[in-house]
Amino acid sequence: MRHKVHGRRLGRDSAHRKALRKNMIANLLCNERIITTEAKARMLRPATERMITLAKKGLVNGATDPATEIHSRRRAAAQLPRFLAIEDEDGNVEDVDVVKKLFNDVAPRYAKRPGGYTRMVKLGKRPGDNADMAILMLIDEE
Repeated sequence: MRHKVHGRRLGRDSAHRKALRKNMIANLLCNERIITTEAKARMLRPATERMITLAKKGLVNGATDPATEIHSRRRAAAQLPRFLAIEDEDGNVEDVDVVKKLFNDVAPRYAKRPGGYTRMVKLGKRPGDNADMAILMLIDEE
């Protein structure tokens, strides 16, 4: 029994789990939707929401004190990879600065929203190993 045990281990050691979390958050922020297993999506959802909230607070408090925004950017950079290679429809590979995208594109979109920036939609079973699959996406703010 796992009473009072926080977090999901996902069958990986801590370094692998940390790298997986970093890369999946970066992919979600850059692509705005990812298809993954339900267990990974459940692990990823609160971590992504915390990153967006960190960016929102950094932008709001950075308007009066620029040092606060810099501190928030550095905290986000410690938990995200620096660049992510994204391939477009034409096959061109582009390096995206993940922290810049988080602070310039994603966080301002949710400025008025108090939380709940992601949505998880269950897809069913994966044919190969019968794993539960889900789509994790950023909610469109109208």
